[in-house]
Amino acid sequence: MKIVFLDVKTIGEDLDLSNFDQLGEVVKYPFSSPGEIPARAADADVLVLNKPRIDEEAIRDAAKLKLVCVTGTGTNNLDKDYLKSRDIAWRNVAGYSTESVAQHTFAMLFYLLNKLRYYDDYVKEGRYTDDTSFTHFEEHFHELSKKTWGIIGLGNIGRRVASIAEAFGAKVIYSSPSGSAPQPGYHQVDMNTLLSLSDIISVHAPLTPYTKDLIGADAFRRMKSSCIFLNLGRGSIVSEQALAEALTKNEIAAAGSDVLCTEPIDPDNPLLAVKDSRKLFITPHVAWASVEARTRLMDTIYCQIRDYFRQSAS
Repeated sequence: MKIVFLDVKTIGEDLDLSNFDQLGEVVKYPFSSPGEIPARAADADVLVLNKPRIDEEAIRDAAKLKLVCVTGTGTNNLDKDYLKSRDIAWRNVAGYSTESVAQHTFAMLFYLLNKLRYYDDYVKEGRYTDDTSFTHFEEHFHELSKKTWGIIGLGNIGRRVASIAEAFGAKVIYSSPSGSAPQPGYHQVDMNTLLSLSDIISVHAPLTPYTKDLIGADAFRRMKSSCIFLNLGRGSIVSEQALAEALTKNEIAAAGSDVLCTEPIDPDNPLLAVKDSRKLFITPHVAWASVEARTRLMDTIYCQIRDYFRQSAS
């Protein structure tokens, strides 16, 4: 068996992937451009990838190919109809990053809610050494307890965020962009209600026709001026221009985002004009990427390949 990793750098270079050698010959490429994929896939039995598009043009000549494994949850890059026509199986991985993304959600929230950038700078810039008091009240912050937390997208991650928020004493409401039936034990509201009532709003939804461009200028105008908005879903759910304007006009208090419409970020992204880190905190799509989450991800991929060929042989 030959296993070809088309963009192994997307899972990090710190993971031990030696267990894959037990399955057969393993070839790893840091990244693969569309033009490089046909030759690299030509004699592969298995392709492991995150971002490359896998369609007829990419794998037309891959006569041995039996399995395509995506190192993530989204599979928009797979032409599933073509794979089915070739009897090529595909696998993705869900649930591996729930704890990591939930943890990052609260890291972003507390960075903004507790004004941590300001207070860290205050001490490290030497201003605390000349203060007249043991404490400093310049930047006000509030407790999460008793606040209303609105969640957009109540999947595995949304439910985990809800449970942690409730442990802090927050009241949790949620909205389903697709209009799915209420989930027992959770308080579902319509989107306008969520936007207007929430003190914190976090997005944990996938990018679908229901969520694309869901949060724009009108949505930000409906939010409280004290609202903290967090996007841990997908970049294209939110209008970046509208978010930049909402922050500039003080329509909302602050925002955090781990995802962007284009990644890596475009140099002309309007969010880059918001320089105040107390108002906007951006991380480069790392919420999913704890060492534990990435290890779970690749252990699952290993088991998928092993089990597929065991079943095929039986």
